[in-house]
Amino acid sequence: MSGPVELYDTTLRDGAQAEGMSLSLQDKLRITRLLDELGVDYVEGGWPGSNPKDAAYFRRVRRLPFKHAKVTAFSYTRRANTRVEDDENLRQLLAAETEVVTVVGKTWLLHVHHVLRTSPEENLAMIRDTVAYLRSKGRRVIYDAEHFFDGFRADAAYALRTLEVARDGGAETLVLCDTNGGTMYWDIEDMTRTVVAHFPGVRIGIHAHNDGESAVANSLAAVRAGARHVQGTINGYGERVGNANLVSLIANLHLKMGLEVVTDAQLRRLTDVAHAVAEICNVPPNPYQPYVGRSAFAHKAGLHADATLKDARAYQHIDPALVGNTTRVLVSELSGKGNVLYKAREWGEGLNAEQARRLVRVIKDLEAQGFSFEAAEASMHLLVRRQRADYRPPFELVDFVVIVERRKGRGLLAEATVKVKVGGRLIYTAAEGNGPVNALDLALRKALMEVYPQVTHMELVDYKVRILDGERGTAAKVRVLIDSRSPDGHRWSTVGVSTNILQASWQALADSVEYFLWRRAS
Repeated sequence: MSGPVELYDTTLRDGAQAEGMSLSLQDKLRITRLLDELGVDYVEGGWPGSNPKDAAYFRRVRRLPFKHAKVTAFSYTRRANTRVEDDENLRQLLAAETEVVTVVGKTWLLHVHHVLRTSPEENLAMIRDTVAYLRSKGRRVIYDAEHFFDGFRADAAYALRTLEVARDGGAETLVLCDTNGGTMYWDIEDMTRTVVAHFPGVRIGIHAHNDGESAVANSLAAVRAGARHVQGTINGYGERVGNANLVSLIANLHLKMGLEVVTDAQLRRLTDVAHAVAEICNVPPNPYQPYVGRSAFAHKAGLHADATLKDARAYQHIDPALVGNTTRVLVSELSGKGNVLYKAREWGEGLNAEQARRLVRVIKDLEAQGFSFEAAEASMHLLVRRQRADYRPPFELVDFVVIVERRKGRGLLAEATVKVKVGGRLIYTAAEGNGPVNALDLALRKALMEVYPQVTHMELVDYKVRILDGERGTAAKVRVLIDSRSPDGHRWSTVGVSTNILQASWQALADSVEYFLWRRAS
């Protein structure tokens, strides 16, 4: 069968079966809207007979105005030796009132005998009866052939027969499921081609799990063999190790195979949608995810950065803007002057080649001491700014003293005293905090407030300490990373390294404040 490839998302059902994932009703509705805007053809909303939340979802989702997507409800075929009219799951499926329903049935005789504990003939009747019954109720039916590829290897004739009875019952799409996720792409392609030839004029689909880490490749192989319906989940969420990643599938189908499954404008939303769904699911976005990860187009090696500066195609398989992502160049001990020049240009800092070479030597020396600038770009930006002839620091530390005491009746007390130079003035002040770093932070802000009152508006949002040479025990060197935020929501990270945790904290803290003051002034 020729024609366009349909996109079918099962994040709300199969994806939600991932360990540790729980979606509220509002979460599911938000994800549905995002998928509709992305251009997905079908959104599998869940299993209305499995829990009250999914039943409520189908009542609420009817009221949403969709631009493109159709919501589907999911269920098994009727139970063995039960009339379709008497099957409670099918009653709930119909009660969801979706135009399209998806029904899953058994293909593999192992499941027929040992899981359903029924006969091959009864299993075929269960499939045929269920599909025909749902069609008689006016529903369009997508049929998922569970464990198809395992079943085909075990008994090809029976596996094909299960598809035939689903077709005869009125299913419009026959989906081949690699439910255990262990089939390789060459077998997927061969078996899918056999099925496509066996069912001329019928839409064949693919539903792949990722247990062999080949779900995306398997899905693309099925499309090469003639499948025109592809199922997956956003970011590859799903049971065990997950499903085919629909994000990667959309990009590969559109950009690599020339199949316009979404519009160019929708494709540019791919990164935003992937990250938004991750946020809703309360799962940190994978920085290394193809196409949409923060590191997908990040360049660290000096050779790569230099080449990317000259021609972005040198080390990027696509223009990241096509999927809403951006090129990033990292600066580290592996960097050359190309990395530094790229970052300087990105930040609007005028830096010549000699300054860049000199700065590379500084960076390599600092990273050898334990600094890490790829995780602290604000500190890196300040290193670049400090190369300018007109650079003047907004403040300079003269000295600080931090005292931590445990006093009877008062518990722990932390007090910091700082002396800083601001312009030509020396300012000396002290502050108490709930710990030594907090006291240091408060004392610094108190010292700067008269000249820079805006420091009261910045917020420290994260503080991380890493031991760099643990074999030295309590004498080890530490790296401190501080994440800060301004009222407009902008976040930045700074770094400090020392054998003294307070000195490392001061370095990161001072950089954070200086970066904030520079950004507010620019």
